[in-house]
Amino acid sequence: MGASLPAPASCAGTGGVSGQRSQKDVSMNSSSVITDLNRGLSLPVVVAPMFLISGPDLVIAAGKAGLLGAFPAPNARTLEDLSGWLGRIEGELSTAGRSGQWAINMIVHGTYDRFDAEIEMVAEYKPRIVITALGSPKRALNKVHAFGGKVFSDVINAEQARKAVDAGADGLVLVCAGAGGHTGNYSAFAFVEEVRSFWDGPLIAGGAVSNARGVMAMLNLGADCAYMGTRFIGCRESLVSDDYRQMLIRARMQDIITTAAISGVKGNWMRESLERSGFDFSQVDETKKIDFSNIQGDQKAWKNIWGAGQGVGATTSIEDLFCVVDGLKQDWNWLLQTQEALRHWS
Repeated sequence: MGASLPAPASCAGTGGVSGQRSQKDVSMNSSSVITDLNRGLSLPVVVAPMFLISGPDLVIAAGKAGLLGAFPAPNARTLEDLSGWLGRIEGELSTAGRSGQWAINMIVHGTYDRFDAEIEMVAEYKPRIVITALGSPKRALNKVHAFGGKVFSDVINAEQARKAVDAGADGLVLVCAGAGGHTGNYSAFAFVEEVRSFWDGPLIAGGAVSNARGVMAMLNLGADCAYMGTRFIGCRESLVSDDYRQMLIRARMQDIITTAAISGVKGNWMRESLERSGFDFSQVDETKKIDFSNIQGDQKAWKNIWGAGQGVGATTSIEDLFCVVDGLKQDWNWLLQTQEALRHWS
């Protein structure tokens, strides 16, 4: 399990841990959660849930390839669609011997009007992990814990992380600077370290992770798994158009624009997409009012503006997810050999 480095005994401080749960309580439960999280995984990677991008094909392909696939519940246009997606995901992964090896992302913001109906479906289909976003994880805890699931809270700063821990979250997802879609402000180097100073529980971290080196770096920083999204947008299994995929191939790090003027939450978007939509770049520093009601409505700006993270340059062709994962595994194994070769420096 990832964790912050212990202080030498003679230098250890006496500072307390934020939250109502003690570090001892957290540690008692953490190893089983991490064991469950990693069960069946061939790499410590969660395919991040991406709005209007992740669907059943991507989640199922990820699970079969040995990763943990996730998708946002709002990606299903209707509740009937969502029920069909959940049944298909669990059915196909169960047939493949990977029952429960998927996660769902739920918006818990007060303006989101489908939460109550969605949580009932989640209780029926029982994903291994529920990832809450844009609010306190508390709304989801009772229903998810009742079927043995775990709730991870998506956070972008240490204050949110502390609040999620206080609310009873089983794990944290740190969205660091460089992440695609709704993004964070803080470097993974600083963010993971600060959160590990008060949280020794399960932790997933992402932000411009686009290759095996990035995955290993996140684990070395103290995370238990890496969150990887943008690298999978161009896969044939995603919900995006080929036009979106080709734009990803053309984009580079400097083509990613950060603004809260699209959804009211700071996000990373491709410059070419913003230009096509007629976005006024003089408004890049403005913040739009948050409104996640009727989230699939055609009037929503994000329907025609495409997001990506700062690791977008890793996408150079359109591939099946299995091919992307195969490349990650090869690079991962090479890195493990390199780590072994470096031991003579210790």
